[in-house]
Amino acid sequence: MLMLNYEVDPALLERFVPRGTEVDSFAEKTYASLVGFRFLRTRLAGFLAVPFHSNFDEVNLRFYVRRDVGGERRRGVVFVKEIVPRTLIAAVARAIYGEKYERSPMRHAVTRTGGSISTSYEWQFRGEGCVLSGNATGAPAFCAERSLKQFITEHYWGYSSLPNGGALEYQVTHVPWRVWTSTDAKFTGDGDALYGPGFGEALRRRPASAFIAEGSVVNVHWGQKIAS
Repeated sequence: MLMLNYEVDPALLERFVPRGTEVDSFAEKTYASLVGFRFLRTRLAGFLAVPFHSNFDEVNLRFYVRRDVGGERRRGVVFVKEIVPRTLIAAVARAIYGEKYERSPMRHAVTRTGGSISTSYEWQFRGEGCVLSGNATGAPAFCAERSLKQFITEHYWGYSSLPNGGALEYQVTHVPWRVWTSTDAKFTGDGDALYGPGFGEALRRRPASAFIAEGSVVNVHWGQKIAS
């Protein structure tokens, strides 16, 4: 999992914030993350594998929100857009979770040699090539408590807006990940065309931070509508 994290103006995200949540921040800074990763051995309802759809790439742009429920602060993510290589995957995700999935041809490369790791994700959007890439050296480590790495990687809720103006909340569970820090990660592509006005300027800048995470088994639970 490759994660490029950009400082953004929270006003840029306002139109994407689901009802009942608010934009979350770390050290008074607001972040959006470009994330490339692989789904492996995917199962629906924990057991159903769809032929030729178990292993696939995804690239998404996400940001971070919070919601207070009965004294519990739930930290979650909202996806501006998610790109996958197969039409059925996009259709199912839109239907079940109300997420903004699109289909595009994609490919990836992950190489580990000695004490280094290199990863890249490539896809097409309106005929233009887009690339997300990064490298790191050394050994991965668990995130320090209350660090930016922990803030980015340990959000355990997802939120999406519904067509009727409501919102959906779903829980995501996984063990904490070990991560590498990447100092040369970059994105190449038209951010405004991909994600809307304003994102191009943000994504042309060097990311504020970038991580490569090992990943783990992940469970994405069924969604529940947020009460009015």
